[in-house]
Amino acid sequence: MDTSEFIFKQTDNSVKNASFTWQTPSNIALVKYWGKSNPQLPKNASVSFTLNNCHTITTITFEKKDSNTINFELFFEGQKKDDFKPKIAKFFERILEYCSYITSYKMVISSENSFPHSSGIASSASGMSAIAMCLLSLEKQLNPSLTDIYFNKKASFLARLGSGSASRSIEGSLVVWGNHPEIEGSSDLFGIPFPYKVHDIFKNYQDAILLVDKGEKQVSSTVGHNLMHNHPYAENRFKQANDNLAKLSKILQNGDIKEFINLVESEALTLHAMMLTSNPYFILMKPNTLEVINKIWEYRAENDSNICFTLDAGANVHVLYPENEKELVNKFIENTLSKYCQKNQYICDESGFGAKQL
Repeated sequence: MDTSEFIFKQTDNSVKNASFTWQTPSNIALVKYWGKSNPQLPKNASVSFTLNNCHTITTITFEKKDSNTINFELFFEGQKKDDFKPKIAKFFERILEYCSYITSYKMVISSENSFPHSSGIASSASGMSAIAMCLLSLEKQLNPSLTDIYFNKKASFLARLGSGSASRSIEGSLVVWGNHPEIEGSSDLFGIPFPYKVHDIFKNYQDAILLVDKGEKQVSSTVGHNLMHNHPYAENRFKQANDNLAKLSKILQNGDIKEFINLVESEALTLHAMMLTSNPYFILMKPNTLEVINKIWEYRAENDSNICFTLDAGANVHVLYPENEKELVNKFIENTLSKYCQKNQYICDESGFGAKQL
């Protein structure tokens, strides 16, 4: 893999002080990636819906300094967060080869989420992608010749080095990450917008996120990914995921929503099956996760609905449904499913279009 195109090329331009703010979305994978190799390379390709309402807003202020070290402070939702710093420090160390300019600045990072941290909504995806976009904004000032295409490509490349799924939070309503022979332009190094025409039924797709458990996950995604190294079913799973992505690519183009439901729910349950069969094994679902799934199945059968679910690496349930069922399904969520959420909380969202500068 040639990563040399992402190495910053020194210019004569100088920036003394700067500040940039970006809002970047979380995403929910339809075909999951679970298992990776260094540096943050996926064992299989994945595709995700970008979300509108679940996002991170990050501001980074850059102040020129003399010392040649990485120097930053981190604030999360107004509070200094030193416990978050090791992960960000590791990220900066990983990207130093490609962003040598970061040692020339003292950075103050201020972030806030529109959703609970570490509860199965991909906060690392939106968080790391927001940092990457701020860094590229500085790089754009240092090198104004950067094109928009390169800007987004490198931002996705950098975000991936902080969190794999963050590569899918830069641009596009549907984003593919991971090299796949049937997805033109796909790469392990960065995410790309789904390159084919999407059927109208999958546009403005709805995603209500039921906050079954807003607490910290018992097992981090990083630990879970690492458990795939010696997993007895790992190789079959990687092949299954790539096969499913090829199937889903056709489904997204032809609009076969019944096949979409079957594949997406199977992917969600397979992800958690990998957790159940790893060593050590673990369970991230909660009793109310299963209650919600069964209620969704009942509602779908009784109403000939196209509602379905997916899960991330957590207890919360993403309820997916086409826009033309929005009114009816939202009533079902409010009247039936919300009681399985902590404090009846859920987030109504829909597929979005990536990062935006504020």
